[in-house]
Amino acid sequence: MSVNKNRFPLRETAEVAERAILVGIDRPGASWPLSETMAELERLTATAGAEVVAQTTQRLDAPNPRTFVGSGKAVEISELCTAYSADIVIFDDELTPSQQGNLEKIMGRDVKVIDRTALILDIFALHATTREGRLQVKLAQNQYLYPRLRGMWAHLASNRMGGGVGSRFGEGESQLEVDRRIVRNRITSIRRELAELDKNRSVQRQGRQESGMLRVALAGYTNAGKSSLLNALTNASVLSYDKLFATLDSTTRKYTLPEGREITLTDTVGFIQKLPTTLVESFKSTLDEVREADIILHVVDASSDYFEGQMRAVDDVLNQIGAQDIPSILVLNKIDLLDDEGREALAYHFPNAMQISSVTHEGLDALIARIVKLAAAQDEILHVLVPYTRGDIVALAHERCYIVEEHYDEQGTWMTIRVSPSLASRLEQFSVRA
Repeated sequence: MSVNKNRFPLRETAEVAERAILVGIDRPGASWPLSETMAELERLTATAGAEVVAQTTQRLDAPNPRTFVGSGKAVEISELCTAYSADIVIFDDELTPSQQGNLEKIMGRDVKVIDRTALILDIFALHATTREGRLQVKLAQNQYLYPRLRGMWAHLASNRMGGGVGSRFGEGESQLEVDRRIVRNRITSIRRELAELDKNRSVQRQGRQESGMLRVALAGYTNAGKSSLLNALTNASVLSYDKLFATLDSTTRKYTLPEGREITLTDTVGFIQKLPTTLVESFKSTLDEVREADIILHVVDASSDYFEGQMRAVDDVLNQIGAQDIPSILVLNKIDLLDDEGREALAYHFPNAMQISSVTHEGLDALIARIVKLAAAQDEILHVLVPYTRGDIVALAHERCYIVEEHYDEQGTWMTIRVSPSLASRLEQFSVRA
């Protein structure tokens, strides 16, 4: 068990920040060291706008089914809330509705109790800017809320009626049913709106696929520098802050490879350990950009002390969405923050990775060369004869393919081209024997 008072000062904002106490469990065989996951929870809390005033942990083989932590620890947390005038208690793991309700009773009515999932949903709500992003967050929030309505209303009914006979039914229970119906209808409505938006996004993706453009998706842990990399490569103006989940909405930009071929680069939402399943479901259309890519750039913050754990967390999500078999390039970003010894260690342990800095642009040319090489490995070689009446096909080949050879005679334009599988079907009608 440990109790640590946070040394960071209160952030200067127009409103006084909520004072938070963080709680974690040290379990045998956990995939992440407790110190790492608690440090990340602290960053998440700061991103949400709260001030961490204390942390406490407990070593347990398994969570307590009633209060998550042991009953004595729950009382201790309540005493910490009083000592530090805390407004909110944040648990590092997801609480069941009953655990959350029991803990709220122990903490007192003026202290909120939430878990990591609720915290992440709150951050997503802060950063969602587009209509689709806001709807995706609302869907995840309502899916999270629905199973917790019973505990919420039981707590409210108890406060109103003072317990005893009749306190388990009546107004609270009827209101519970009303609220359940409201939340169910809200989930259905949001899903319907998202389905309409997904149709438009699917049309856009289908258009890019039929265009024959190579699709490259940037995936990685939150704050790995994906948006900064997209900006560095394409001169885009995507929001890029040193914050967790600064980018929620996918952004696609065209990029022309040195060989003259156009590709698309798509920045996607960042991943995180213990990513709530409701978010994976809600952001399905956004994550489709990763699942349907031809190449994935797995962007890693190589300056982080925890980058290897972050890499594993990203791989877990890629497996979860069915993108684990897509050709990928490991991109170790932020090497400008490393010394020579750190870079040499990365080169030894990850010899096939690309070391880059999206700030200084070091390594970007080598990264592009690797993309070209990986794209070429997927391409097909076609020999085509295009009649002069089909200048559009010649222009398409120059934009979307690599021209190996080209010459002209009275029949038309003879070309040997390296073409992506998605575009090959459109050009095969002009194919001839070499």
